Amino acid sequence: MIARRALALAAALFACALPAAAAYPERPVTMIVPYPPGGATDAVARLVAQKLTDAFGQSVVVENKGGAGGNLGARAASQARPDGYTLLMGAITAHSISMTLTPQINGYDLRKDFAPVSMAGTVPLMLVVHPAVEAKSLQEFIATAKADPGKLNFASAGNGTTQHLGAELFKLMTKTKMQHIPYKGSGPAMTDVIGGRVQATFETGPAALAHVKAGRLRALASATATRPPWAPDTPTAAEAGLPGFEVSATYGLLAPAGTPQPIVDRLNAELKKVLAMPDVKAKFESVGVIPMYTTPEQTAAHIRGEITKWAGVIREADVRAE
Repeated sequence: MIARRALALAAALFACALPAAAAYPERPVTMIVPYPPGGATDAVARLVAQKLTDAFGQSVVVENKGGAGGNLGARAASQARPDGYTLLMGAITAHSISMTLTPQINGYDLRKDFAPVSMAGTVPLMLVVHPAVEAKSLQEFIATAKADPGKLNFASAGNGTTQHLGAELFKLMTKTKMQHIPYKGSGPAMTDVIGGRVQATFETGPAALAHVKAGRLRALASATATRPPWAPDTPTAAEAGLPGFEVSATYGLLAPAGTPQPIVDRLNAELKKVLAMPDVKAKFESVGVIPMYTTPEQTAAHIRGEITKWAGVIREADVRAE
């Protein structure tokens, strides 16, 4: 009898949820981007929002809410009403790092305060060096770093960024020592590497590739399992002798925790279609983004894995917030 009542209750709840999901969305949807316009997160969000607008027949409006290293926008999204009308295009890797590095200022828990919808894209990092660096391969670079610990330096987009933590992971895996030179953004960091004031950087491929093609930088490896489509001539870290060194900036669509599952499933199904569209793939590739679709369950697992991975790097490398 108890089991029968439980089944009846579950069926009733499911039936109540169906009309809401079937009608969703009945008004415009806001997609928060936790950074200012112009970055990779913003580019991914605007393309996805445009395609979802076409699919829904309702506007999906991007709202840039930058501040606190992406935490301000993420916090606002986590506190929104869980009805599917406020979403977050999150910088999953960056948010995962901040879970350990700056938990006191986040104001949200990436695992508990969001309902994962799907990953959307990934932008792998590349190790690039100034042409004056004698190392012509990844193994030569590692040998140089080991021969004179602390002599080589590397630039990053700032303390605690994906670029910084990617380099710290590299140091841990290769047992090398290099000096970290943090900047306020990728632009200034890249400028000093190109100018020879800093010797190397672990930077997103799209930000580095134009300088590699122009001969201003030399690419030693991409931190990917397979060669990215926009850098077919650059070996992966595994091919260059460092298996397991994989670092990407990843982006994913999240809804506030408590969002009805039928709405999450509807968003996931539409995003799967969007990421398979040839024009979306082409536009993503033009800005260096590799489409990345996942189920809600796979998205949750990816988030847990990123948090665990970067927590370990932060602990072992003794990385501290500024």
